[in-house]
Amino acid sequence: MTDFQQLIISRRSTRKFTEEPISPEQVEIIMKAALMSPASKSANPWQFLLVEDKEMLDKLSYCKKSGSRLIAGCALAIVVLADPLTSDVWIEDSSIASIMIQLQAEDLGLGSCWIQVRERYTMSDTPSDEYIRELFDIPMQLQVLSVIAIGHKAQERPPFDEEKLQWEKIHIGKFNIDQLAE
Repeated sequence: MTDFQQLIISRRSTRKFTEEPISPEQVEIIMKAALMSPASKSANPWQFLLVEDKEMLDKLSYCKKSGSRLIAGCALAIVVLADPLTSDVWIEDSSIASIMIQLQAEDLGLGSCWIQVRERYTMSDTPSDEYIRELFDIPMQLQVLSVIAIGHKAQERPPFDEEKLQWEKIHIGKFNIDQLAE
C-alpha cells in the first residue's frame, strides 16, 4: 500500500481464497502487528492461536451456524483469545488486535475476514467459543473473541465506495437528535 488512507479504502472482507499458502515471513509480519497492537494499561490480555492444518481449518469452519464456512478455504486462521482476568477491557483490546491483523494482511496484499465468535452458536446450539475451546484444548480462563481468516484473494473486490459514507452519523459539538428521524 502507498499510504494508510489507501489501505483503509482498499481493505474489504475476503471470503474466497486461493490454495496458495502464506509464507512464514508473512505470518511473522502479521503476528508482529498483533503483538504491537495497543492495549489498555499495556495489559496485553490477548493471545493468538494460529491454525494452518487443512483438516483443523475444516473443523474450525463449523464454529458457527452461518458465516464461518469460509475458514475451510483460507490458508491461515488466527483464533483471537483473551484473558478477562488480565484486563476488564479484553474485548476492546482483542478487537483492536484483530483489526491490526486485518490491516497488516491487507498491506501484504492478502485478504482477510473477521468471524465473530463471542456470543455466537454452532448448528447444534453449542456456544461457538465452547466448540473452539474443545477443538483446540484452550484453557477455560481464556475467552474466544474472533477468528480472522487470512489467505491470498481468489477475487478482488472494488474499493470502498466513498459516495456511500454515512456522514449523517457524525455529530459536531452535540448530538443532533433530528438526524435520527431522517
